[in-house]
Amino acid sequence: MQKHLACVLGIAIALTVGGCGGGSDSTPAPAPTSSSAEGLWSGSTNTNRTVVGVVLDDGTYYFLYSVPANPNLIAGVVQGNGISNNGSFTSANARDFNLEGSGVLSATISGSYAERQSLSGSIIYSGVVGATFTSTFDPVYDATPSLASLAGTYTGQAGSSGGVESATVTVASTGVFTGVGASGCSFTGTFTPRVHGNIFDGSLTFGGAPCLLPGSTVVGIAYLDVPNNRLYAAAPKSDRTDGVIFLGTKP
Repeated sequence: MQKHLACVLGIAIALTVGGCGGGSDSTPAPAPTSSSAEGLWSGSTNTNRTVVGVVLDDGTYYFLYSVPANPNLIAGVVQGNGISNNGSFTSANARDFNLEGSGVLSATISGSYAERQSLSGSIIYSGVVGATFTSTFDPVYDATPSLASLAGTYTGQAGSSGGVESATVTVASTGVFTGVGASGCSFTGTFTPRVHGNIFDGSLTFGGAPCLLPGSTVVGIAYLDVPNNRLYAAAPKSDRTDGVIFLGTKP
C-alpha cells in the first residue's frame, strides 16, 4: 500500500473507526509497569484516516486504518513486531495488509512514545515515508476483556487480498464464533481474553470454497468497542502473505 499508505498510515487489534472509546463492564486490570508503548491507541494519519491500534505486552502490534475521511469503512491493517526503548518505538518487519488494491506491502516504522500518553511515527516503504500518524492512549486498555460483553451477532465488512465483502459473525458467551460472508465463505473460531490488556486473542478457520483461503487457520487479535458495540479483528497467515480483517457492529 505504498501508494495507499502513502495515503494513510499505513494495526493493527485485536483491531479504526468511529471511536475507540470502548470499554468493559469488568474490574480493571493492573496497568503495565514496564516502560513501553504497550496499550490501546486511537488517532489519525496525515492523510485524514482514522487509526485504532494496539501494542501488546510482547511488542506485537496491529494498527487498523480507515478509508480517508470515513472512519466507518475499514481499509487495512499494519501488523508486525515493535521494539520500545526509552521513548523510541521502531519496527523492521511491518506488513501493510491493504484492502484498497495494493495487496500486502513490507515496511518499517520509526516513531516515539510517551508511556500511556501518546504514540506517533512514520511508516516507511523502501526508504520513503508513506504516511505519518499520531495517537493517544485509551485507558480502556486497562479493563478486563469480557466474553459476556463480546457475545452477540455483528454485521459489517470482512476483507483480505481478495477484496472486501459484507459478513456476519456470531459470538457465543464462551468465545466460540461462526461467520459467513456474502460470497458464501463460512468460517469458525474462538476468541480468548488476553491476560494483559482489554484485547482478545483470536483463531479463525475457513471452510472450503468459495473461501479465498479454504481450510486454512489464521491467528490474531480482536478488540470490542463496548459503547459502540463495534468489533475489530485482524489475523494474518503464519507466513504473513495474506490475512483477514473484520469490522462489525451488533444491535
